[in-house]
Amino acid sequence: MPELLIELFSEEIPARMQASAREALKKLVTDGLVEAGLTYESAGAFSTPRRLTLVVQGLTAESRPVREERKGPRSDAPAAALEGFLRSTGLTLDQLEKRADKKAEVYFAVIEKPGRKAAEIVAEVLERVIRNFPWPKSMRWGAGSLRWVRPLHSILCLLSDEGGAEVVPLVVDGIAAGNTTGGHRFMAPARFAVSSFDDYAVKLRRAHVVLDSAEREAAIWNDAQQMAFARGLELVPDAGLLTEVAGLVEWPVVLMGAIGADFLHLPPEVLQTSMREHQKFFSVKNPRTGRIEGFVTVANRETADNGATILKGNLKVLSARLSDARFFWENDLRVAKAGMGEWEEGLKAVTFHNKLGSQADRIARIAALAREIAPLVGADADQAERAAKLAKLDLRSAMVGEFPELQGTMGRYYALEAGEPDAIANAARDHYSPLGPSDAVPSEPVSVAVALADKIDTLTGFWAIDEKPTGSKDPFALRRAALGVIRLVLGNGVRFHVRDLSAFKALTEFKHNYVLGTRSICAAVSGVYERNGQEYVNVEHALRSDFKYANDLLSLESFSAIKAATGDFRLVEGLSEAFGGYLELKDAVPFSEYDSAQRVETHNPKGADLLSFFHDRLKVFLKDQGIRHDVIDACLAMPGNDDLTLLVKRAEALQAFLGSEDGTNLLQGFKRANNILSQAEAKDGVEYSFGADVKFAETEEERALFAALDAGEAAIKPAMAQEDFAAAMAAMAQLRAPIDAFFTAVQINTDNQIVRRNRLNLLHRIRALVAQVADLTKVEG
Repeated sequence: MPELLIELFSEEIPARMQASAREALKKLVTDGLVEAGLTYESAGAFSTPRRLTLVVQGLTAESRPVREERKGPRSDAPAAALEGFLRSTGLTLDQLEKRADKKAEVYFAVIEKPGRKAAEIVAEVLERVIRNFPWPKSMRWGAGSLRWVRPLHSILCLLSDEGGAEVVPLVVDGIAAGNTTGGHRFMAPARFAVSSFDDYAVKLRRAHVVLDSAEREAAIWNDAQQMAFARGLELVPDAGLLTEVAGLVEWPVVLMGAIGADFLHLPPEVLQTSMREHQKFFSVKNPRTGRIEGFVTVANRETADNGATILKGNLKVLSARLSDARFFWENDLRVAKAGMGEWEEGLKAVTFHNKLGSQADRIARIAALAREIAPLVGADADQAERAAKLAKLDLRSAMVGEFPELQGTMGRYYALEAGEPDAIANAARDHYSPLGPSDAVPSEPVSVAVALADKIDTLTGFWAIDEKPTGSKDPFALRRAALGVIRLVLGNGVRFHVRDLSAFKALTEFKHNYVLGTRSICAAVSGVYERNGQEYVNVEHALRSDFKYANDLLSLESFSAIKAATGDFRLVEGLSEAFGGYLELKDAVPFSEYDSAQRVETHNPKGADLLSFFHDRLKVFLKDQGIRHDVIDACLAMPGNDDLTLLVKRAEALQAFLGSEDGTNLLQGFKRANNILSQAEAKDGVEYSFGADVKFAETEEERALFAALDAGEAAIKPAMAQEDFAAAMAAMAQLRAPIDAFFTAVQINTDNQIVRRNRLNLLHRIRALVAQVADLTKVEG
């Protein structure tokens, strides 16, 4: 079976685009071939800075013939219907067949498509792929219309089998497909012909091109480690940089150099970031001191002097970059040793969000919240507050201005230079963590307090101004913040109720607003009270009857009318500062002057909404831990669901219990009891929740169930009080056999109404007892 080889040879492809381009080429071409009727055994995609390559093994030589029958309109159908059917099939009327179909005669189209050669299909598919390739950014060049990431020089498209190789006839924007490619730009630029993928790979290596990016990565890492080890040093791992550098070279040549002594005193993170971002250098550290003392760079060619000239040029540029970093560091140290007051003052002029104030305002909120959280995580309240006030000051530093990714890291260094304790300095470094699902979770109490305060303030702040994530957008990373809170709480076993935090209460507590209903204002704006045919008695009536109408009363016309009638500008200012559809005077005018000033409490639902958001994030997190969503729902329905550690502890115990035989059978018994009870309550219009008495029991199975429920209540209640969910579940498991026996021996809906009612009340005891542990109505199965 033929082998298909495709190479798209161009100017340098950005390293960040190569992986997705490989996958896109593979998917688009193979999907197109399959849709056209070809099959294949395997496919592999490769890339270098100058080429995208695809090899498809075991491709069929041609597509199979296709015969399709399509039913059309009746023979006496309107002409328009027949014409539409002909257009859809591409046939003429004389090519249609008439067949009897039930009571009418119907047109049928028989469409036969002969098989097509693979070369014809490949040419068609590849041209479509090239012209519509999904580059994030593309360009046009010369006079052509083709767009590619960089100018496309040549197309290699070859079908080969035992009988030889043939070039697929294809021309795209003046570029004709052929069987040649080019080697390394400098070391072997001449073009050469190839006859198969194996021949292609061998000849590329001779031309100093390593085709497989994974092989280039392995070679770079191995050579770099060997060089570092030979000098008693260690290579600092950086998987992202390794992938990027492998995408910059076709023939990797690893070189190692030493950092000048003038820069060795800089923090290792500064050296590593500067070299990584500016030069794409790997860092090499001294394992004994932890200092960054060397670097590894990767050249794209071999040289006669073994890279000495390349290293010399790189060192010259690196020294200039590190000189800048040293200047930033020394300048920042001056401010840090002076107490960082300059930065603190500067943050007052930095807006965090136009509805949430400056960075200084935000820091003040975080500091107050960190002080509140500190006792809950075992931290010193004064240290937590102090750490929160210092944690973000490095945002004004020159170093973080140059390298934003160092925020927090530099904050630790500056706090130490300012004479702060390690706990406070570490909190400055750790308070952004965890940034993602694989990021480490801080464990020091002060760091935990500040990190929680930072994320909770972000969530409550943006919730307060209705800037919530949507299905596809989360510009303020609120999902990440919620997951960060969850990981901090669970990772440190922190116990507290989210609803009890002051920042959260601000979203849930009642708002106290003054609503006015005065004859003087009514007279002043008498024409304003009619809206959509509805007349209101006074302002108070309007506000109470129609919250949206309250906003209409805040219009400029209303202000003008009040101002003209009363001449009281203070009243107008009070109205203009109203919030949430209510008129609040803020003491601008004494209420005694008006005949019906009233204090009204209104509930704000944002807190409940934010808690639901936490629960949704927790479900996603626990799903990855193997806990079922219905188990989580059963626990969320219980009191205390804002204590995340307690919630997870309950869910883990319930999951383990339901995974046992006793748990499965008890769930079935509970659902049967709940269904019978719910149906009876709906039918009778009453709630059977009181009065189950053993004296009305007629069978041993009933009396055994009464005894089992008494024993269960005696065991479950103290276990739940001690949050010993395993013990509670074990006690609940003891109900399995009595419940099974009860349903086997007893008829619930007996003719004796006293006995029936007693048995239904007994079923309620089952439901109530189980409900102390979890809401099993939420569990599937």
